[in-house]
Amino acid sequence: MSDPIRVLVVDDHSVVREGIRHVLEGGDGFQVVAEAANGAEALERVAGAHPDVVLLDLSMPGASGLDVVRQLRARHPDTRILILSVHDDREYVLESVRVGAHGYLRKDSSPADIRQAIRAVHAGDAFFSPPAARHLTAAVQDQAATDRLDDLTLREREILLRVARGRTNREAAAELGISVRTVETHRDSLMRKLGIHTVAGLTRFALEHRLLDKPTP
Repeated sequence: MSDPIRVLVVDDHSVVREGIRHVLEGGDGFQVVAEAANGAEALERVAGAHPDVVLLDLSMPGASGLDVVRQLRARHPDTRILILSVHDDREYVLESVRVGAHGYLRKDSSPADIRQAIRAVHAGDAFFSPPAARHLTAAVQDQAATDRLDDLTLREREILLRVARGRTNREAAAELGISVRTVETHRDSLMRKLGIHTVAGLTRFALEHRLLDKPTP
């Protein structure tokens, strides 16, 4: 049989730590090698107990869980880190990933999910609960859309705004002091760059990126 996965449980509530210990030691393949109630203790326990996986709460006295993740990644880069938190807001999830966490679960996750997550991050994979995964997917999509927007020229942005505000090609041409044919050329180009080929789609894109909140250049 393979060696058990060595786990450090970090949470400022002893009843939570005890519950997690019960969940893990009630199944095969896990050993809770230490517990910690705050960030300073967590860093000390990692140095002494050498866990494979740190199961870490974000909200603790003293240093935040995010600060602990940063320090763990710097001092113990081989240690895997799984966040277990009551918070699953987008900002918490994204920042946890940015500072180096390998997974993210809510505290109301099932015992089976907790065990599965620990196995996954220990094996070198990432593991995110469905809400956390949705936040990550949305962030990737937002960044992709931002990248596409950055590809547009100033003139293409000007025309995008006018299309989204319901201007015809002739009206956009008159406002910008260019020919209708030039507007059509830029409009075709921005549609190709954005991968959007309808006025409704361009309008939705502009709304989602709050472009209509800005004065028309």
